[in-house]
Amino acid sequence: MSPVEIIGVSLFIIVLFLGLFSIIFGLPGTIIIAADVIIYALITGFHPIGWKVILVMIVLAILAETLEFFIGMSVALQFGLSVKGFWASIAGSMIGAVLLTPFFLGFGAIAGAFLGGFAGVFTVEMIRQQRLKPAFRAGYGMILGRIAGVCVKGSLAFTMVVISLTTIYS
Repeated sequence: MSPVEIIGVSLFIIVLFLGLFSIIFGLPGTIIIAADVIIYALITGFHPIGWKVILVMIVLAILAETLEFFIGMSVALQFGLSVKGFWASIAGSMIGAVLLTPFFLGFGAIAGAFLGGFAGVFTVEMIRQQRLKPAFRAGYGMILGRIAGVCVKGSLAFTMVVISLTTIYS
């Protein structure tokens, strides 16, 4: 690989992980992942990534966003993007990746980064909820609904990342 190709693949992988990581904060990470795969396929002339993979990415992105929308309609709670939450998610991602990588290798690094980042944001949100007066706190059903939405969307995004990386590296 030439240095330009290495930079391109590195940028592709960084955007994949940013898309996965952005789901924790309620951003449309699956759309970012799908767009990243489409742009990579266009640049490489659809060599490692073909139309079938692109179609799967689009279907998974639509499915993930639709499911999160319907789950979000029943749940009003959103985890906010705060400075403390951001740093907690970064620390949680690092800890999660370090803990799961020895057991599951690359799969563990990706899953650990997502789960650890989510755990960091969730912890900060629960601490914030405890500081509120009881009338302003979110109910446990709302919290569990938001967790379910993030986990469903995160698992579909994780599937998208694994499919795209295995397509490129196989």
